[in-house]
Amino acid sequence: MELPFRKDLFTDRRALVTGAGRGIGQAVAHALLACGAKVVAHCGIAERGPEEVFPDLTAEQAARVAVTDIDLTAAESAAELIETAVGTLGGLDLLINNAGTMLGRKPAEDMTAAHYDAVTDLNARSVVLLSAAAIPLLRKSDAAAIVNTVSISARTGGSPGSSVYSAAKAFVATHTRALARELAGDGIRVNAVSPGTIMTDFHRRYSSPEKLEATARAIPLQRLGRASDCVGTYLFLAAPELSGYVTGQVIEVNGGQLMA
Repeated sequence: MELPFRKDLFTDRRALVTGAGRGIGQAVAHALLACGAKVVAHCGIAERGPEEVFPDLTAEQAARVAVTDIDLTAAESAAELIETAVGTLGGLDLLINNAGTMLGRKPAEDMTAAHYDAVTDLNARSVVLLSAAAIPLLRKSDAAAIVNTVSISARTGGSPGSSVYSAAKAFVATHTRALARELAGDGIRVNAVSPGTIMTDFHRRYSSPEKLEATARAIPLQRLGRASDCVGTYLFLAAPELSGYVTGQVIEVNGGQLMA
């Protein structure tokens, strides 16, 4: 992946990226590696090695990444994942809370407690608990940042069947701002990226080709997004050299689909 960033932008910085097995998380983790970071990549698919998740890394880059598949829906998983990352990296400078998905479209009248719990555990609770477990480690860094992934649906309410997912992402957007205010005195910046309709496995599973075609026509830039379209915003928010005076922000990346 060719990036318009210095190849040493994240040299020796230690990053944990959740949801790095595919899509946006995979692209962000790959970009951090390309810019010199040491990365623990959390993937939701078991038994995948770095060479499977990131098949086109150089040997030098591959030596700086470890992959884990800890289940983020389990109550104790956040502390376990942070402990794993620190054991591998020796500390932590950057947390990218990207893991999340809709877990199927569920009409509001068919909502169950089990579905609500599953969606909010993955998309909201894991962000809260991972961030909490990371804070003591981030306080020790002079380049500390948390970057969360939310969604355009946090602002628009999403499409039918995504009410709880959309609400969970709105929760994360507000939690981002609250945490940014709380941690500013510790030098920990907290921001979020809000992707629009990005063509990853998420939309291949949950959106029909007809819906995606209609969405693309309605977007001012006249196309759906790609995971690579989001990478620069994550790197910008992660690097104090680029965004050292930016905290508590949710940046929309959607081709003009939502102009806020």
